[in-house]
Amino acid sequence: MARFTIKDNETIRKKVYHHIREKILNGEITPGERLIETRLAQDIGTSRTPVREALHSLELEKLIKSIPRVGYVVEGMNVQELEQICEIRSVIEALAARWAIEKSHKKLAIDLAKNIAKQEKALSKKKLQEYIELDAQFHDIIAKLSGSDRLLELVQTLRRHMLRYRTHVVYAIDTAIRSVEGHRRIVDAIEQRNEAMAIEVLQHHLQQSKEDILQYVFREER
Repeated sequence: MARFTIKDNETIRKKVYHHIREKILNGEITPGERLIETRLAQDIGTSRTPVREALHSLELEKLIKSIPRVGYVVEGMNVQELEQICEIRSVIEALAARWAIEKSHKKLAIDLAKNIAKQEKALSKKKLQEYIELDAQFHDIIAKLSGSDRLLELVQTLRRHMLRYRTHVVYAIDTAIRSVEGHRRIVDAIEQRNEAMAIEVLQHHLQQSKEDILQYVFREER
């Protein structure tokens, strides 16, 4: 009986942690917002203990920070963090693309083309939240077909951190359209089995995403 209780507690802690983390990464909990244990516990429907442990873990991830006599607040976004995330993504996703092309060239091209068609449909109907999810899936498809679970984990982690910035940008429809066009160029290169071109276009696409964020999110800092 005790073992099941421990397992259940661990499950609750993980669920609470992921719940709060997702709200921060997708922008539902905004930078500078204060995180109150009692309120979070009440909203989630749990005790304060798993919430307290989740907040501690999120502080270690540098998603939130502890301020004396205030408590935890969500960390703000900054240019340096964005630059680092984008540069690391450029290297890791280029490797994922190379492995995916080598291992699953045809399936990669087909799955990405289907994803783009769904992106275009979502945009035509102004379903931007659906588009955001499909945009994420595009990059996940490449990572999954690389054949490396570790690489997929890294790609997803970095992308989710970047989501804090992206959600401020994709609602500008021109950036979403430009992103889809970048995806289409990536697929064109993959269909030609031009690995070097696919990686070059992918990295250009990620660079453009960074520039869009700098323009829409950090305009004043520039």
